[in-house]
Amino acid sequence: MTDLTAFREETRDWLEQYCPASMRTVMPTDEMPNGGRRTTYKNPDTKLWMERCAEQGYTAPAWPKEYGGAGFDKEQMMVWQQEVRRINARPPLVGMGLSMIGPALLEYGNEAQKTEHLPKITSGDIWWCQGYSEPGSGSDLASLRTSAVEDGDDFIINGQKIWTSGANHADWMFCLVRTEPDAPKHDGISFVLFDMTTPGITVKPILLISGMSPFCETFLDNVRVPKSNLVHERGKGWTVGKRLLQYERSSIGGIGGGQKTRTLEDYAADYLGRDDSGKVADAQIRADVLKHRMNDRAFGLTARRSQEESATGLAPGALSSMFKYYGTEQNKGKFELLLSIMGCQSLGWSGSAFEDEELATTRAWLRSKANSIEGGTSEVQLNIIAKRILGLPD
Repeated sequence: MTDLTAFREETRDWLEQYCPASMRTVMPTDEMPNGGRRTTYKNPDTKLWMERCAEQGYTAPAWPKEYGGAGFDKEQMMVWQQEVRRINARPPLVGMGLSMIGPALLEYGNEAQKTEHLPKITSGDIWWCQGYSEPGSGSDLASLRTSAVEDGDDFIINGQKIWTSGANHADWMFCLVRTEPDAPKHDGISFVLFDMTTPGITVKPILLISGMSPFCETFLDNVRVPKSNLVHERGKGWTVGKRLLQYERSSIGGIGGGQKTRTLEDYAADYLGRDDSGKVADAQIRADVLKHRMNDRAFGLTARRSQEESATGLAPGALSSMFKYYGTEQNKGKFELLLSIMGCQSLGWSGSAFEDEELATTRAWLRSKANSIEGGTSEVQLNIIAKRILGLPD
């Protein structure tokens, strides 16, 4: 028996013993395991599953053990992911801590910052949010104006951030601020961390067309942040910020992976029926579903090949823009196809004529439109692909 075979058997035994039955079902949006100091859990098994995984380092299996991970290498990670998918287990923890600031701190944080923050991420103790975009600085993020002025051992921060996902629930923020106002705009930016309970922080949720408020405005008025919370070097925050965006884009590009859910074929059969041969009755929808499934498969294999060829398996590069662009287009295409399948039942917003799943799908279709904006617009990604991957001239 090889070491990897033994590892697979140990992993399988542990999952079978400790993954609760309710954590092997499709995860509803109101049971997301975000963690955090103020989080309540609708399903007690969500917290139990998170705690059990955190004890073993399984909330961040590829992270080093000293920071709360399991220290898995790439081969072990592949086995872990396969075994998790086999039982359709929900992720034990999600959020920007795992997908964004955690990896950035592993690469750019000092030892004190890693020791302070990474174990609190893997344990689910802290919910993180991102302070990047501003009312006048979206795609041109480097034009940001939120200022950080030196005052003894602290920075005093003033400004406004917008589209701050989850800020009304978050415990900490990672934030881009301008520390050198006279430097070229990319060179005068610093990357800082601060507790959201710090005096001077005001958060206002933004009501969206979907009826939800996942985004917020965040106002920073004389917020005092210790200089020890500066990540990397002063004035070099753009380097950290760009890398973190690559981690974010890799995460967004993975939309649709992970847990098994109802397939497009299932929806098509339910709404359109099957012909005498057992195929979905509508030939055009059948062809569209097949094309989408083939593209999904090709995309998944490409992403897997990229991961296997990566030197470290950890830090993404310009390819993250390709995966982000194509992955989000696939996700938007899935919801467009779902609405075509559902017909008039996709037009409901409320009322007894529509099932809860239909109403949720319509809202998810609206939400999917943001995929091509968040984490850098599709236009920005295409520019990066042209320059960094294809080597085309400016």
